[in-house]
Amino acid sequence: MHDPLSERMSGSETRAAGGLALVFAFRMLGMFMVLPVLATYGMDLAGATPALIGLAIGAYGLTQALFQIPFGMISDRIGRRPVIYFGLIVFALGSMLAANSDSIWGVVAGRVLQGAGAISAAVMALLSDLTREQHRTKAMAIIGMTIGLSFAIAMVVGPLLTRAFGLSGLFLATGAMALLGILIIMFMVPRSTDTLQHRESGVAKQALIPTLKHPDLLRLDLGIFVLHAMLMSSFIAVPLALVEKAGLPKEQHWWVYLTALLISFFAMIPFIIYGEKKRKMKRVLLGAIGTLMLTELFFWQFGNSLRMLVIGIVVFFTAFNLLEASLPSLISKVSPAGGKGTAMGVYSTSQFLGSALGGILGGWFFQHGGLSAVFLGCAALAALWLAFAVTMREPPYVKSLRLPLSPQALRETGLAERLKAVKGVTDAVIVAEESAIYIKLDTELLDRATLEQLVNPAPAREA
Repeated sequence: MHDPLSERMSGSETRAAGGLALVFAFRMLGMFMVLPVLATYGMDLAGATPALIGLAIGAYGLTQALFQIPFGMISDRIGRRPVIYFGLIVFALGSMLAANSDSIWGVVAGRVLQGAGAISAAVMALLSDLTREQHRTKAMAIIGMTIGLSFAIAMVVGPLLTRAFGLSGLFLATGAMALLGILIIMFMVPRSTDTLQHRESGVAKQALIPTLKHPDLLRLDLGIFVLHAMLMSSFIAVPLALVEKAGLPKEQHWWVYLTALLISFFAMIPFIIYGEKKRKMKRVLLGAIGTLMLTELFFWQFGNSLRMLVIGIVVFFTAFNLLEASLPSLISKVSPAGGKGTAMGVYSTSQFLGSALGGILGGWFFQHGGLSAVFLGCAALAALWLAFAVTMREPPYVKSLRLPLSPQALRETGLAERLKAVKGVTDAVIVAEESAIYIKLDTELLDRATLEQLVNPAPAREA
């Protein structure tokens, strides 16, 4: 049987994946470039306090969390491109507002407006419209890798840009990247004739309540919430510790982040391979959470010199990047058939809410208790996460598939139940309005070709 997975992505699919990955990258750069610099450079703004610096760092996440799912649903009605254009323009306006502000409140307002341009769900839905079923996972992986790379670049480029042009120049650069994203959508990304209703890449109203009641998904949502809360809180304290404790001028912080990110990227790979190959992802997850907690305690107790701080930052980013890469994969494994899009929507909202709370809490902790309070607060958050993560089950090692159904197969009664009885299939649900079936299967026990034959068998030949 011909396996469509062996086909390469078409030119239009490659352009769609590459163009939308660039749009995501520019948005992530705009979000993360301020992270390593706002705590040090922001104190020069009128009215700045540590608590308000934390609010400025986290404000983006508040409106991002609020508008992400609604904007995705609106894009189902009016089309993807209008929502994406609107979101990028709003983001650019927020950047301009922050760039032209001399006070901390102006920067906070700019960050709130930036976050209101929430286009993540619409971009992922457009990717689904523009890619064939067998290549969609590959295209989404390209975007996932781009997001990770943009975070690393932002941590290095942010300090360099701010050293050269100040905070105003940094925000102007983020606004320019948003406008460049509009040009990429206009001229690089192919146009779609259809708006695909696809449960694996968008939020389905029917799946929202079951997702919010799913214990293992809620543990993972709590995880990404705490992970990004710790990131935002820590990067109120870490840049200040490099200045105050290590005596490293803020203009030179870029090399610390570059060193830490390069080492951590290679250090995390063996753990991911071990977790997936040996099917021990729960052990890897718990180890990384525990490492984050111990790293925060290390910062608190031993972060008094440049050497110790650099060691701590390297270990922090190794655990952070490992968790950042693993959690979306776990969401995909744990979510029920046809529920991955909704699960990822709730997961992303949790991530942005964590960023918002982390910035606010980190600033408040620092203002009232200094660096020690921030590091101890982050350690307490990690301990809370660890207590919940210990109770999770080992995730199923399954793959999600969406297969089109022929009219004949759609008329069959009990097809989903019969498939669930097949060895290797863990879940199946038919969505009649999409003429498709969503399946979770263990690829070690059942291959795709066999599955397609079961779902849409070839018609019998006449004698």
